[in-house]
Amino acid sequence: MKRTIGLFVLAGSASPVAAAPLPDAVRAMIEDAIQSGDPQTTSAVIGVAKRTNPDSIAEIEAMTNSYNREVAAQAKEKADAERERLASAGILSLWKGQVELGGSWSTGNTSTLGLYGATKLKRSGLKWEHQLSARIDYQETDREPTTQRAVAAWQPRYKINENYYAFGFTQYEHDRFLGYDHRFTGGAGLGVVAVNSPKLRIEVDLGPVVRYTRFRDPLEPDETRVAGRGSIDAKWTPWPEVTLAQQLAVYGPGENTTVTSTSSLETILFGPVKGRLSYNIQYERDAPIDQKSTDTVSRASLVYNF
Repeated sequence: MKRTIGLFVLAGSASPVAAAPLPDAVRAMIEDAIQSGDPQTTSAVIGVAKRTNPDSIAEIEAMTNSYNREVAAQAKEKADAERERLASAGILSLWKGQVELGGSWSTGNTSTLGLYGATKLKRSGLKWEHQLSARIDYQETDREPTTQRAVAAWQPRYKINENYYAFGFTQYEHDRFLGYDHRFTGGAGLGVVAVNSPKLRIEVDLGPVVRYTRFRDPLEPDETRVAGRGSIDAKWTPWPEVTLAQQLAVYGPGENTTVTSTSSLETILFGPVKGRLSYNIQYERDAPIDQKSTDTVSRASLVYNF
């Protein structure tokens, strides 16, 4: 009697449970989601289908696997095409840039005129990236110049992998009120992309540089120094229309230490035109005795991207 019951129980437990067929309406819903080409919609629909039809998961997963293979193939095809485009592009291709203009004019007890202009060009290739930039600041009060600064820079970069890069750095500066006619800085180093997400990107780099300075004072000899340079470049886009950025560069330590910092808030106005508010700090440890070591400039400007 016990043996019979045991055989009966064993036979009952060995009986396979047939999977329920997937309802036509659910199958049609999944197919429509796949045809939409929206990964988020497809994932959400498949998740709901699995929860509401647990006995048809095998059939749902078969449809999902086919979809995933198709998406992977399309992604690979797109990546290969982009790689080929970058690899075959000429030196005059792939450039993007922006032009920034700002100004101010006030009258009254004093008459003040301020002008600001900047441009940036950037080329991102398969392994190499080049960035060119130039900036001019000019301000006068009661027709007497109080700010006269020009900066131009070129920074090539070689992508080691997704997170690390090697870079070169060349910069020219002129600032009569900080005591030098010409200042050239050149160097190289390594950098890391510390944070890389859709909304936040932070880059940090460091390397040795050589700086040559020709001072305005004819009694002060030209100077060449070797030092280090480090920089942080952070960009946060909390919303598609708004970008906050922080750029910080430090040259030093020791004599002629220089610190530059620019904080900015940028928002889309219309089309390729953006509005930008920025705050710039320039610190020169060895500024002339009759000049302050720290200059600050607040700007409101228009930016055109092309």
